[in-house]
Amino acid sequence: MRILTSAVAVAALMAGTAHAAPMEIQWWHAMTGANNDRVNELVTEFNASQADYKVVPVFKNSYDELLNQLIAAYRAGNAPHIAQVFEVGTATMMGAKGAVKPVFEVMAEAGEKFDPKSYMPSIAAYYSTADGKMLSMPYNSSTSISYYNKDIFKKAGLDPEKAPATWPEWFAAAKKIRETGAANCGFTVAWMTWTQMEQVSAWHNIPYGTQANGFKGFDTEFKFNNPLIVKHLDTLNQLQKDNVFVYGGRTTQPEAKFLSGECGMMQGSSGTTGTLDKAGLNYGTGFLPYYPDVAGAPQNSIIGGATLWTMGGKKPEEYKGVAKFFSYLSTLPVQVVNHQKTGYLPITLAAYEETKKSGFYDKNPARETPVKELLNKAPTENSMGVRFGNLAKVRDLIMDEVEGAFAGKQTMQQALDNAVAKSNDELRRFERTANR
Repeated sequence: MRILTSAVAVAALMAGTAHAAPMEIQWWHAMTGANNDRVNELVTEFNASQADYKVVPVFKNSYDELLNQLIAAYRAGNAPHIAQVFEVGTATMMGAKGAVKPVFEVMAEAGEKFDPKSYMPSIAAYYSTADGKMLSMPYNSSTSISYYNKDIFKKAGLDPEKAPATWPEWFAAAKKIRETGAANCGFTVAWMTWTQMEQVSAWHNIPYGTQANGFKGFDTEFKFNNPLIVKHLDTLNQLQKDNVFVYGGRTTQPEAKFLSGECGMMQGSSGTTGTLDKAGLNYGTGFLPYYPDVAGAPQNSIIGGATLWTMGGKKPEEYKGVAKFFSYLSTLPVQVVNHQKTGYLPITLAAYEETKKSGFYDKNPARETPVKELLNKAPTENSMGVRFGNLAKVRDLIMDEVEGAFAGKQTMQQALDNAVAKSNDELRRFERTANR
């Protein structure tokens, strides 16, 4: 009888243990370096804060690779619960009917507090429908800024406390770095289509495409083969001859050239500051340079980075776990630490105000540069951002042609004309799919 009672007790204990096992929530992400460390910290802290859910982070290499794997996983019926998708994938996710569950629905159905107005306006607007319904959860938003190596500036006889403000000043500084031998390369740029085409267009208040750069509908056409962009990229091409400018790759590869001291200046994501700080680099930041002969410039920069999308087809209890995690990510302490550790923008207005009040920006002025740049002027239809279908693929189509011009196979005008034609074909392909 005692044995039977013990067996029942053990069985009951095992049943209780099985029932108490936390439900797993898969989160696919593309964070590297210091930003990957922060992902792991967040997950560890959240998992320790409650016993019902266990978020499992899965690194999926680059943003492009993650999006491709996500599409394949959804078609195979094994998509994760949460996917970090970069901003250029927004229109693609919006057009994938049934593949995603909008964050405003996830939060409402779970009874979690969620107020889109608490987020930075430019960030909330980019990831929302025209009537203000937010589709994905803001996570790591960034913008593009200028970086310069203060030690290299000193060697070149340049002011180590001031970034070049205009493009003529930027080019002159890069040439001086080379002429003095302060570095083997004047400057490089990460995410070239974003920093040198999309951002340059917004910063000078010229359209990148029609329909308010895609915000007003999918029936869009690209317009980046305009005189300003052609002239700008052609200038970069000419500067490669003396290593005043060095092209280092399409995405984040050029960051290594700046981090190692090979290049004295760089333009890239504000999210890179966390990595630069961790490496102990003596660097300064500034607004993106502008052409002073363009009326009204500079305007405002546009956001980059990524948000967290909730995938469709999951169980209600799984969505409750996703909502709990999103609520945790939105808390003020988490947002403040995210901003201060990674260099990404403060996602909520409260996080920005709290960081400012604490004096953090007085000691770390580089971290406020992207916020000020983003808020430089009220956005226009040309500077709200770019939201085109299949934009990740379009960026590759553009670089195929631009790299051809860099190799001397065609003029820059021919390259961008070809890129516009091919990219517009891609837009029509996306439009047909989205309207099914």
